[in-house]
Amino acid sequence: MILQDVLKPDLDIVFCGSAVGSASALKQAYYAGNGNKFYSTLAKTGLTPVLLLPAQYLNVLDYNLGLTDMVKNVSGSDSILKKDDFDIEGFKKKILNYQPKLVCFNGKAAAASFLSKKTKDIEYGLLPDKIGATKLFVAPSTSGNANGVWDESYWFMLREFIGNNALNKK
Repeated sequence: MILQDVLKPDLDIVFCGSAVGSASALKQAYYAGNGNKFYSTLAKTGLTPVLLLPAQYLNVLDYNLGLTDMVKNVSGSDSILKKDDFDIEGFKKKILNYQPKLVCFNGKAAAASFLSKKTKDIEYGLLPDKIGATKLFVAPSTSGNANGVWDESYWFMLREFIGNNALNKK
């Protein structure tokens, strides 16, 4: 396992990427690549009241947020991942076990792998699918490699989904 999950029961949102990027694997911290907008987006949208650094990734739990990936044993960009790298059933079991209110796929690739669809067939926003009672949402990837499709409005929608809950933690 490249990075351990950051999960506990009844979180507001669990963020799920495809796989830990190369920089994150090297630094042993989620979303640690140069140009990744994850933590700045959390702060800008109010999902966290402070700007966290990648090394502080465990602190997302203080705001009732969690982190995981679809691929746990391989790191790198989506283009190098193979279908066999994705642990769909393991992911589903985690979500059923921890029962977050919402899973936010950080990019279409993670959602496409879970739903067995092509990325072009995935829409941003709230999906009709669920895992148990957990709702599913797709937001544009915060990776610097995805700047061409960046649209922070979907990240603000997440903030609306959980209301003031994140700011009431800690």
